[in-house]
Amino acid sequence: MIMRTILTATASLATLSTAATAQDAPAKRTRIAAGPQIGPSYPGADGVSFSPLFDLSRAKAGEDFAFEAADESIGSPLVRLGGASFGPAFGFQGSRTARDVGAPVRKVGFTVEAGGFVQYQFTPAIRGRAELRKGIGGHRGWVSDVSMDYVVRDHDRSVFSIGPRVTISDDRYNRAYFGVSPTDAAATGLSRFKASGGIQAVGATAGLIRQITPVWGFYSYASYDRLVSDAARSPLVRAYGSRDQFSGGVALTYTFAAKR
Repeated sequence: MIMRTILTATASLATLSTAATAQDAPAKRTRIAAGPQIGPSYPGADGVSFSPLFDLSRAKAGEDFAFEAADESIGSPLVRLGGASFGPAFGFQGSRTARDVGAPVRKVGFTVEAGGFVQYQFTPAIRGRAELRKGIGGHRGWVSDVSMDYVVRDHDRSVFSIGPRVTISDDRYNRAYFGVSPTDAAATGLSRFKASGGIQAVGATAGLIRQITPVWGFYSYASYDRLVSDAARSPLVRAYGSRDQFSGGVALTYTFAAKR
């Protein structure tokens, strides 16, 4: 009986301790955004296609959500050193078919892009970021996005950002999307074109997140890129595509808090 009493008391104290620990644990805030977005059907396309827009952000209770540009790749910082941070970056590029282009050109398959990023917070309002990703399958090339964002925010109630963008891609990437091979030239009547690597596009992106209530809000962004160098000179782009590349999206956001 005494042993049972001791065990019961111990179990009760453990339960109370666990409950107290759960109550003392800081809450994590989570914000989910979901909606539609549009973007070029493929690099250099004249038209756009729809896709889902989804974003997930987490922060400790009492802290603001970390700023993320709408057009940056998937990935979170793994290492932080002062104002600098480093981490993985993952992106996806849909396939490009002859039907998409409207001409009998070779297919570029679906591509998973894997790599990393480095970013630096120059001031509370200015952040720079650079990504480098390698295509796995599909175009098989290297592509880099360099960006700078000026951020104006009222904590999480309103976050507005705007800044320039530069996209750099290697020979393999550019030949996949902007080159005209001898086979393509024979099938389309276009001039042969061996695209070289370099700066592919320059542009800008703006984003806005706004809380309507403590729980509900909206998320939106718009991007414009202008193809330059060999991407702009490509006979394929001139005949069937466009140097002007537009993308954007809107979404509802839902914010909630829960114990860790």
